[in-house]
Amino acid sequence: MASILIVEDDQTVRELLDLNLKAEGYAVTVVADGELGLAAARVQPFDLIVLDVMLPKLDGITLCRLIRKDSNVPILLLTARGMEVDKIVGLESGADDYIVKPFGLGEFLARVRAALRRSSSIVPPPRDKLEADDLIVDLIARRVYLHDLELKMTHKEFDLLAELMRNKGVVISRDLLLQKVWGYDYVGDSRTVDVHIRWLREKIEDNPSVPKRITTVRGAGYRFEG
Repeated sequence: MASILIVEDDQTVRELLDLNLKAEGYAVTVVADGELGLAAARVQPFDLIVLDVMLPKLDGITLCRLIRKDSNVPILLLTARGMEVDKIVGLESGADDYIVKPFGLGEFLARVRAALRRSSSIVPPPRDKLEADDLIVDLIARRVYLHDLELKMTHKEFDLLAELMRNKGVVISRDLLLQKVWGYDYVGDSRTVDVHIRWLREKIEDNPSVPKRITTVRGAGYRFEG
């Protein structure tokens, strides 16, 4: 299991990254300022460190330089500053990658996986099952069970449900679901997602009219609650 240190002063961002990295199978340590980040990095070896640039007590650029003096651990910088010069300064300070806020969770997780692959760190083995109470998705056999009974699913329904469950608690837009499930070259209407969501609800919800597993976030997309 790869271990990741998050140094981020924004509580909302910190908790979101912590939750989703743990859901991906990583061991996560979170701290809220640069001094605590430096102390944590010196006490425990990590496979990846995620730093916000604008940190209290010790800024992310300085912290990156101090960590880099003693370690080759991959470092991913997070910042709301998108100027090219800021990116150059961050990379020249020893960071391996740079991501500008606001960023998509999918992009963030992809960069984490890429950084770990490049460093030959341990990447969590792919899960063969997704579970939410009595709902089980067997990713190997491509079967779905509810109350121990198998549900009949089309290929797209299965892929859509699996994508939502992999990102439990995260709002995923219709466009992103289209890309992930139907492919980047799909030219159909985004209402295709709505139709398949309705079909899924009819199969996995106790009351499809008042869904509790797959909820709609108005203007944003869908979220799997469990």
